[in-house]
Order: sequence, then C-alpha cells, then structure tokens
Amino acid sequence: MHIEFELSGEQAQQLQALTEQLGVDPSELARSTCLEFLSRPADDFVQTAQQVLKKNRELYRRLA
Repeated sequence: MHIEFELSGEQAQQLQALTEQLGVDPSELARSTCLEFLSRPADDFVQTAQQVLKKNRELYRRLA
C-alpha cells in the first residue's frame, strides 16, 4: 500500500531536521512509526494516539 500526505513547509522542515538527526529517511521514519502503531492492540488506540501526539508536540517544540 502506498500512502501519501502533505505537510506544511514548517512541518517538512521539522521532519527533515529530525530525520537528519536520527540518520533515517523521512519515508522510513513514517513507515516505522505506522508499523509500530499498527502492532499495538486496538484497545490501546486512544492511549497510543495521545502518546504519539504528545511526543510529536514535544519534538516540534524542541526543533522550533
């Protein structure tokens, strides 16, 4: 399956900075994050989504 989504310019810059820091390709980071998310039980969905959003907010705050 191929998934495509659009990021704002600022989000793209933040993602690029993060992936450079981690030494991974942006698409590979998105893929691994999605796979990790899908491997969790369905009842953990809300908790996982909240954790991911919180983690992303913190990463974006630090990158800003």
